[in-house]
Amino acid sequence: MNYTTVYKILHNDLKSIENRLEKVLETESPLLKQSSLHYLQAGGKRIRPILVILSGKFGNYDIEKIMDVAVALELIHMASLIHDDVIDDAYTRRGRPTVKAKWDDKVAVHTGDFILAKSLDIITNIREHEVHKILSKTMVELSIGEIEQIQDKYNFEQRFTTYFRRIKRKTALLIAASCQLGALAAGAESAVHQKLFRFGYYIGMAFQITDDILDFTASAKKLGKPVGEDLLQGNITLPVLLAMENPEIKREIVQVQETTEPEVLERIIQLIKETGSINRSIDVTHLYLKKALHILDELPDHEVKPLLHTIVKFIGDRKF
Repeated sequence: MNYTTVYKILHNDLKSIENRLEKVLETESPLLKQSSLHYLQAGGKRIRPILVILSGKFGNYDIEKIMDVAVALELIHMASLIHDDVIDDAYTRRGRPTVKAKWDDKVAVHTGDFILAKSLDIITNIREHEVHKILSKTMVELSIGEIEQIQDKYNFEQRFTTYFRRIKRKTALLIAASCQLGALAAGAESAVHQKLFRFGYYIGMAFQITDDILDFTASAKKLGKPVGEDLLQGNITLPVLLAMENPEIKREIVQVQETTEPEVLERIIQLIKETGSINRSIDVTHLYLKKALHILDELPDHEVKPLLHTIVKFIGDRKF
């Protein structure tokens, strides 16, 4: 079984979520509607809605209730991407122009705000107080992670713990919340939704580290953005931190700035690869995925467990 198979199995529910996402973003403003739908229509892995659905199966599954959680979380993710592109001055995402590139920074900021507001409106359909508490805490942590990334731009002296804390806040917690809130909204037992949170946290950490690896190893076509863009923008990731343990390589890396010429960046990327930091980073992702599988073993027997196992395998097999 692969990720595409999981998508096909969940096709009907995912289609319902997709339709709801489009409906939620309906607005009387033509410009706001176009900019809001821009990323949605670009597609994506929809890993958060898939995790909400699969986690919801551990309780009293009701697609109408689960859908509200899945839509709210996907909207939060979309809003964060739009705001990220403004902060990073990014012009492409998934091979398409960003909202800021197609329109401008002001439209992008207001579009992100609109989508975020819509997510908050949707989640009010869920009555469970704990759902709101977890979601609000997740959004606070996400915002802190974004600020930390800005503060740490071109900070080549940051610690490994700084990096791991940042990706926890920026990526892992929203994926963890997708697992926990899907189960919680479906009335799953406390022990179950807490374990699903930990499962989501571990795969979320692995997912982000894999993204950071792919920034150096994938093609520009596959990335939908230039290779090494994170480093060029001053975002110091795990492969870079590990490579800088070599003093000679570090002296090269710390020279990188936004105006670094492409051929210079290409040479530095090659140096990073030669240190073995890519393989060491892959080993870290495998450690997180091993922990996720251990949690999966602890969950009650259910027909969706093989599907969750496939998600873990998908993250581990993403092409480097």
